[in-house]
Amino acid sequence: MTDPSFVGPRMVPVRQQFDRTRVENVADEVERQLQRLRLEETIRPGETVAVTVGSRGIAGIATITRAIVEHLKSISAAPFLVPAMGSHGGGTVEGQLGVLREYGVTEESMGVPIRASMETVIVDRTAQGIPVHFDRHASEADHVLVANRIKPHTGFVGEIESGLHKMMLIGLGKQAGAVTYHRAIKDHTFPEIISAVADVVLKRCSVVAGLAIVENAYDETALIEAVAPAEFLDREKELLLQARRWLPRLPVAEVDLLIIDRIGKDISGTGMDTNVVGRKRKDDAATPQDDVSCKRIFARGLSAGSHGNATGIGLAEFTTRCVVGQIDEHSTRVNCITSGHPRAGMIPLVFDSDREVIDAALQTIGMVEPHEARVIQITDTLHLAELLISEPCVEEAKRSDGLEILGEASPMQFDEQGNLPDVASLFEQQKRG
Repeated sequence: MTDPSFVGPRMVPVRQQFDRTRVENVADEVERQLQRLRLEETIRPGETVAVTVGSRGIAGIATITRAIVEHLKSISAAPFLVPAMGSHGGGTVEGQLGVLREYGVTEESMGVPIRASMETVIVDRTAQGIPVHFDRHASEADHVLVANRIKPHTGFVGEIESGLHKMMLIGLGKQAGAVTYHRAIKDHTFPEIISAVADVVLKRCSVVAGLAIVENAYDETALIEAVAPAEFLDREKELLLQARRWLPRLPVAEVDLLIIDRIGKDISGTGMDTNVVGRKRKDDAATPQDDVSCKRIFARGLSAGSHGNATGIGLAEFTTRCVVGQIDEHSTRVNCITSGHPRAGMIPLVFDSDREVIDAALQTIGMVEPHEARVIQITDTLHLAELLISEPCVEEAKRSDGLEILGEASPMQFDEQGNLPDVASLFEQQKRG
């Protein structure tokens, strides 16, 4: 429904084309990669192997995990799974098992035990005196296999960001480790902490292999690589460069208002990927090191997979009462305190409807008339192929490689409650004709 009293920009549906390199048969590729490492020469029959499973919403994580398990069984090992997700799931065993269930990872579907605990052991201290926490069940295994997605981190920049190393620190460090390392950031850089803690884990914790996963801009598995522990550092640096090249991006560099249909921990560690929205180094604005600048951000919803964890909502300036009602305060609080990032859980300005938010937001973007505002609406920061951009964005967007204009500009459509339709539902309607 068009609101004649609303003075805002007209929106244009567009589609971006990204590199769509992908693995066609994920299970077969996992098997092929693990065979390369000849783990049967290290793992003796009957020895236990703890396999990490994280909480980041990795595409095909159940298929990947099952393939790891099947390979280990094929060499007569005794694998079991360990939830390796820091403080996620509310920092409880039940919460973390619930996250795995949503991903299709259960003892029944995987055919092996899941040994879940928030208890850690301190295996050593780094040269800086930082205690190194490690999941108790994993510490008791004969071997540990670390599996994780490689991608740019949302809070720091380095040659190693989010991947195998982070899984050894935060994932297997559980909440106790996550708290410790985020506290240590006050005295040391995160790259220093990663290097020091990973060195200890690799020496003390019987890590036998890593499985690195890189995804394309369509949230699909693009690369899987088995990595020997001695190669973790060098190979993860190289894979991070590839992950950056495949990262989805907005079609313009300057945005007055970014409307995000959903944020969530299953989408990004900060609910919205700061590499995409341009708030990696500063929560409330872009810096010269960011590729994109969003003056204002409106978070319209939480993903179902976030389980009410609204970490990252504090990066937005605006939200609605409906979103606030979905927040699990305990889960959000635990995550933000553990990460040392309380700002990420702070509630933005709250309005009753999308219409009210947009009216207010467009009053705060400077000397830009509302109808001339550069506005973008996206599903989330993982899915940027199909989106809506305002008319003032179109000329710049056309200079992006592979951008397709899918329709004419039209006013924003609000329902009777003053709310916008999701981008996904709009494009689904368009496909149905």
